[in-house]
Amino acid sequence: MDLDEVAGELYEVPPEEFVAVRAARQDEAKAAGDRALAKAIGALPKPSTAAWVCNLLVRAHRAEIEGLVELGDLLRDAQQNLAGDALKALNRQRAQLLTALTRQAAALARVRGHAVSTAIAGQVEETLRAAMSDPAAGEALLGGRLTSAMSYSGLGGVTARPELRLVPPAEPAARPARAPSEPAVRKGPDPEAAADRRRREQEERRRVAEEKRRRELAAAQQAADETRAVAEEAQVALEEHRRASEQLAARRAELQVRVEELADQLAEAEREAGDVAAALKREERRRTAAEREAADAATAHAAAVARVAELAAGD
Repeated sequence: MDLDEVAGELYEVPPEEFVAVRAARQDEAKAAGDRALAKAIGALPKPSTAAWVCNLLVRAHRAEIEGLVELGDLLRDAQQNLAGDALKALNRQRAQLLTALTRQAAALARVRGHAVSTAIAGQVEETLRAAMSDPAAGEALLGGRLTSAMSYSGLGGVTARPELRLVPPAEPAARPARAPSEPAVRKGPDPEAAADRRRREQEERRRVAEEKRRRELAAAQQAADETRAVAEEAQVALEEHRRASEQLAARRAELQVRVEELADQLAEAEREAGDVAAALKREERRRTAAEREAADAATAHAAAVARVAELAAGD
């Protein structure tokens, strides 16, 4: 057992188990007579929930996290070279990757019995964003031993970059020289105790490896189930949009036919209106002429009536 091995185990167990497991490993180091290692184990800080979730994510999806850090390098190169189209494409990839990895992290935590709140998910995403933005932050995340979440200032720097500093076990103190009269006593190792210790260590490593395998299998199955559910939802949404598009296309075709019919009717009505307007003008001219003739006839009639009356009065 060494400090690196213990830290690898501690920063994977759920936060509520951290103190107990740390104490157990500290006791084992003391029992083995390695007090320097026991002291170094006791100094390992407990991670926050968001940091623990990020550590889980690195262990389960290291390739994706490495891709995230690499994408951050590409983004910095694109910004320096003012590659506008490439920068837009990389920004889209960054947003998609951050969202997907944050969901995967939440799924891994749920498998371990931890529901990730909106606040914790935000800290996880901000930590991933910081890892993209700063090479040192990316290296810290890939270490899988964060003790608290990281944050990105948005100005090209990381405002919080916790790092786990492992202190190697101190060299054993030199034993005081024996007096010349003091006989040297050599005590050989106990074969049975050594064999028993090795057997316990092997059993513990097998237990840890099997537990890790089961957790990784459960996490992978959970991630596969979630991605399948997301794919099914996306397919259902696609079919709905496709049906809606087909319905709208059919309705547009119907309305186009109706528009053409109404356009023909309108053109016919406009032609009829033109004909009627021309006929109306002709009829109005005829009416005016008739009115003049009627007025002239009435005047002539009145004159004739007056003449008759005049002649009749002369008799």
